[in-house]
Amino acid sequence: MDRKQKDILSKVPEVILIFWVIKILATTLGETGGDLVSMSMNLGYLVSTIIFTAIFIVAVIAQVFAKKFHPILYWVTIIATTTVGTTLADFVDRSLGIGYAGGTAILLILLFSSLFIWYRTLGSISVDTVSTPKSEIFYWVTIMFSQTLGTALGDWTADTAGLGYSGGAILFGAVLVAIAIMYYRTNISRTMLFWAGFILTRPLGAVVGDFLDKPISKGGLELSRSTASVTLLVLIVACIFIFPQKPAKQRH
Repeated sequence: MDRKQKDILSKVPEVILIFWVIKILATTLGETGGDLVSMSMNLGYLVSTIIFTAIFIVAVIAQVFAKKFHPILYWVTIIATTTVGTTLADFVDRSLGIGYAGGTAILLILLFSSLFIWYRTLGSISVDTVSTPKSEIFYWVTIMFSQTLGTALGDWTADTAGLGYSGGAILFGAVLVAIAIMYYRTNISRTMLFWAGFILTRPLGAVVGDFLDKPISKGGLELSRSTASVTLLVLIVACIFIFPQKPAKQRH
């Protein structure tokens, strides 16, 4: 397959600044949206997880069968992974009683196992290779684990580690800035840095989402989950239409 043909078949976006902006908005929406359904609507973590999992499966199937990159479809699938990641992590950590540390450890193992099996099977975990059904399945399974891990890690940092929501946001934001600096100033694998950044945007979104809707007494702003979720969704849609995205064309 030549370079031109690969570009045409690529169904994930080019990783530029707007990608990271939308990704952080999407992960924050996943937190507020997941909490809206599971807590505000009183459906519980298990039922909410089942609902969001069904949406995720439908979105992934549509993404796999799509003939080319569709920004709306791609980001709907990302949002689906981050909402199901929120409720699934909360179900494992709280309903099953595993706790944040235990849940984080389990999900970390699952995430690295997914990346390892993907690499061993296809020889690359680079974004620009996501152009076949098999690579797409690996891509979305890995993202699913990373989104769920991010929720557990964010909650652990804010609650168990005692940093609070604003402290957690500062910590993860600082780490992401460090990754960006390494991307431009070092020769560290771009693929590794991409996945590090991708994974860590989720706990950033988790603590920011909690900061927006948790009670003031717990360090939040106590905004309505529905208001926060709708606002985030509007911002995501605006970014998609204002800043056109292209399929990935180079290794990250």
